This record gives sequence, C-alpha cells and structure tokens, in this order.
Amino acid sequence: MQTTTATRWLQRWDAQQERYVPDREERFRVVIDVVRAATDDGPARVVDLGCGPGSLSQRLAEALPSVEVVGVDTDPLLLGLGRANSNPRVRLIEANLANPGWADATGLPGPWDAAVSSTALHWLAPADLGQLYRTLAQNLRPGGVFVNADNMHVGQPRLDALATAVREARTRRVGTESNEDWSAWWQALQQDDELSPLLDARSKAAIAHSGENGLTVWEHAELLRQAGFAEAGPVWQFGDDHVLVAVR
Repeated sequence: MQTTTATRWLQRWDAQQERYVPDREERFRVVIDVVRAATDDGPARVVDLGCGPGSLSQRLAEALPSVEVVGVDTDPLLLGLGRANSNPRVRLIEANLANPGWADATGLPGPWDAAVSSTALHWLAPADLGQLYRTLAQNLRPGGVFVNADNMHVGQPRLDALATAVREARTRRVGTESNEDWSAWWQALQQDDELSPLLDARSKAAIAHSGENGLTVWEHAELLRQAGFAEAGPVWQFGDDHVLVAVR
C-alpha cells in the first residue's frame, strides 16, 4: 500500500471518528497523560487493544519518545493503512482479542507497563471482555495501568439521555456532526481500486458494526476488579464519553 494512499484514508478515518467523538484528540491526550504518569515518562511497553489503523498507537509514540507500542486488531485492511504510515516504535499485529492467545501474538516481552484502547472494546461480549481483562491483569506489572477511552453509559436512563445530549450538542458546536459517517467511509473505501481487493470477511464484519455489549462504565470497572485489578474507575468524562483507568 502506498503511503500517500494510506495517509489520505487515515485523514478521512480521523474525521469520520470525530463525528462520534468530537473531543477525540483531547481524549487521546488524556490517555497519554495517564500512561505518562504511570510510567514516569520513562521507557515503557504498551499494548493498544483494537487499534484499528493505529491512531492512538501513533499518538502515544509521538508524545512519549521512550515508549514501545504494539497495536492489536483483527482487520488486515485497517492494519495495512496503519503500517503504511507508522512510527518505527509502533508495531501493528493481527490477532483476535476474543482468543486467549492474543497476548502471545504481540511478541512483546512482559510484564507490560500499560495497555490502552480507544472506541473498540464495546463490541466484545461480556464473557470475552472478562477473559481479556484477566489476560491484561496477568501481563501488566504491579502498578501498571489499563486505560480505556470509549462511550459508556452510567446505567441511569435519564442521566444517560442527558449525557448523550451533551455529547451531541458538543458535536454540533465543533462542527463535526456532518462529517462522513462509519458506513459512508467503508462504502467509499470499497470504491477505491487500490484498496477494495484487500477487503475480506473481517472488514465486512467491521462494516456491519453490530453487537455492542451495552456495559456501563461501572460494569466495566467491576469486571476489571474481578479480573485482578486493584482499582478501577473513570478519570475523565464529557457527556457519555469516558476515560476509564484500572490499576494493576
């Protein structure tokens, strides 16, 4: 894949994601701030779960020059976009997070210092998510952190409706409500003669984008504690958009 092609589609990817997360760049910075604080801004091994084309992986490597990042995703097309435009301290690998062996596939010696995720894990079934959290607890060092940035409800209907309204109002204020949406991005990609042959069943599953687990931020936190994390809770919120941190 040519770098110019990858760059063009990554720019469209970022704009598409901001339709749903208007403060996406600030949310990335919060994730980076947590990793920096947890690692004392020193050398660190970080895993990015459900990395897609590596948007968060790239930003981590740019902001933290002593960090080595391994991004994990199942979609070879998204991984290909990221690899064509990647920081040398970022590796993107193909592995299924629902498979308990995904940690070995990273090739990243443990214990890890941090794991991160952005808008990815809400598609895992609760049982698979619990197993993933147990795998993280086994591979993170004591004091290591897991940082999950995603849209998560709090589990109270009226508050959840208000939180959604707050995010949607923010989207209108920053002008991203008319950005290309998820399905339009994938449909346009299928019209690209260079990339359309790379689409496979995994990309088609991503296009469908179904199966959200519906867990609240507090249910995520409880799963993390059950998996072996000492503490878990949100450190940042805007509307229904949260950054949830768990400390091993």
